[in-house]
Amino acid sequence: MITIDILYLVDRLEAAVNKGTAVPFSNKRMIDEDECLDIIDQLRIAVPEEIKQSRRVTQEKDRILAQAKEEADRIVQMAKDEAAHQADLSEVVKTAQARSAAIMTQAEADAKSTRAGADDYAQQVLNDLQQRLDELTARVATLQGTVHNGLKILNDKRAAVSGGAPPTPPVGPVSG
Repeated sequence: MITIDILYLVDRLEAAVNKGTAVPFSNKRMIDEDECLDIIDQLRIAVPEEIKQSRRVTQEKDRILAQAKEEADRIVQMAKDEAAHQADLSEVVKTAQARSAAIMTQAEADAKSTRAGADDYAQQVLNDLQQRLDELTARVATLQGTVHNGLKILNDKRAAVSGGAPPTPPVGPVSG
């Protein structure tokens, strides 16, 4: 599946609004409704892809944590095996026990560090994704307001031309 960048789609939507025909004596534009709706549909498809990407990051973090635990277990097992091998000699046993404890401490510290790094990375990616989604939501809301107002203005003008009720003022933000 081809991944479409959300910001690219927002830029396309903005370009579609900007290339709309200016309505004389106002800051309104007439836009191609089908083009804008097509881009909005693509956005609806792309946003879940961003969420899937964040899930992949979380899965990668879990994989790294599992790998770190396996490595820690392997190191601990190696330390135990080494300690058992040296058990015949009292001084060697003491040294092996100390080394085993040091290896275990180091393995636990390494695993903790790896977990912390993976958590930090996942947090950073999720924060970035949240920020991008917030920006996208704000831009889409503004564009929806613009489209809504443009359609309302057109309908009001049509009604005015055909002798209907006087036009009603637009609702919400309108961008030029």
